[in-house]
Amino acid sequence: MTEHPHAPISVEEMAHAFEEDAAPADLSSYAVEDWVTLAVFWGMGLSVFLQFFTRYVLNDSFAWTEEIAANCLVIVVFLGSVMCVRTMRHIQVDLIYRFLPTRIVRPLELVVDAVGIAFFAYITWLMWRYLEIVGEERMVTVDLPRGFVFYTVFAAFALMFLRSVHNLIKDLTGARTIREQAQDDIHAGGI
Repeated sequence: MTEHPHAPISVEEMAHAFEEDAAPADLSSYAVEDWVTLAVFWGMGLSVFLQFFTRYVLNDSFAWTEEIAANCLVIVVFLGSVMCVRTMRHIQVDLIYRFLPTRIVRPLELVVDAVGIAFFAYITWLMWRYLEIVGEERMVTVDLPRGFVFYTVFAAFALMFLRSVHNLIKDLTGARTIREQAQDDIHAGGI
């Protein structure tokens, strides 16, 4: 076996060997609700940190931090779901799409889109009815309206409905469906 001698390199060359030009950040795929979700997530994180700090460092925990964190979690979950609807990231069984002929897949996707739209419309209506009943409740430890959380969930379902309608329009007018584009993004290592 022949050994190939390596040219000696300096420490500075080693240090710069792993440097790469950073590509510019592309934030165009994010919508307003994504940024709101991020802000609420950080608020939740700060609330949990404050709870941990006051409980274990100061040995006198603030009671309100747990309720604020729990309500922030509810908001993050439902607003995050809007992003999942927009980008087709919700869990779904797409195995059947792989085995069916292409001429059948597209109409099946349109049916699934219509069912999703009907579901989100119905849940939005139910949430509105729910708000009529409990929209004026107050939080337990903080004198704030709990309706703020409920109205955010209502807005999230309404946005999921609108995003579903938008996806259906894209599926009807585009050469490729939203699901196909999402699969391409997954395979390309995208979002």
